[in-house]
Amino acid sequence: MRRRLVLLVDGDPVIQRLLRATLTTREYSLVVAATAEAALGALDRHEPDLVLLDIVLPDRCGFELLQDIRLRSAVPVIIVSARAAPDDRIRGFELGADDFVAKPFYLDELVARIEAVLRRTSPTVDRSPLLQYDRVTIDLANRRVFVDGQEVRLSRTEWSLLEQLARQPGRVVRHSELLSHVWGPEFIRETYYLRTWVSRLRAKLRDDEEPHRIIQTRPGLGYRLADPAVPVTA
Repeated sequence: MRRRLVLLVDGDPVIQRLLRATLTTREYSLVVAATAEAALGALDRHEPDLVLLDIVLPDRCGFELLQDIRLRSAVPVIIVSARAAPDDRIRGFELGADDFVAKPFYLDELVARIEAVLRRTSPTVDRSPLLQYDRVTIDLANRRVFVDGQEVRLSRTEWSLLEQLARQPGRVVRHSELLSHVWGPEFIRETYYLRTWVSRLRAKLRDDEEPHRIIQTRPGLGYRLADPAVPVTA
C-alpha cells in the first residue's frame, strides 16, 4: 500500500521538522512548502492526498491560497494556525476547509484529525465509475448521464455541479465549496444562485419531487449525492 502524501504549507521550520518526524513514522509521506507560491507548485506536481495549511504565510494570506486551491482541486484541507478566532474558523470553513486545528496542538490529535478527514473524503468513484440510482446512471469517467436509458444533455455548469457532488457520494458538500468550485470564490455567499442551479439539475435527473432521492439537501450546510443504490463497475 502506498503512503498517503501530505502537503504541509507552513513557514515555521520547527513545525516542519516536528510534523515530518511524526507523520513519517505514521506511514505518511510529507512535502513541505513554506510559501503560497511554492504550495501551488507542489499541489500541481505532487497531487497530495491532504493539505495542512497555515493561514499566516510570508507571501500571501492563507485564506487567499485556500481559494486558489479550491479552484484547482478538491483535495482535503485542514487549516493549522495560531489564528483561530471564531471568525477565522468560520471563514476557513466557508472557503472550503475540511477541518481547523488551532496552534499549539497535540500531535496525536492532529494525526487523528488527518485520518478522520481522509476517511470522510476518500473518493469512491475510482472503484465505481458508474453510479446507479434506480432510473438514473451517472458515468463519471465519460461525463455522461442517462435517465431511463436515454442520455440527458447537461450544460457545462450542470455537469460541473454534479461532478463535485458525485466525487464523494454520501458526503455533504458545503454551499461555499460548491459555489467556489463551480463559479469561483467571489460567489461563495450566493446560495440563492446555487439553489436555482440545483433545481435545474434535479429536474433533468427527474429528481425534482420531494423527498429527493439523488441530490439531497442538508439545510444550512449544503447538498449531498445519495449513496448509489447499485454500484456498477465499468
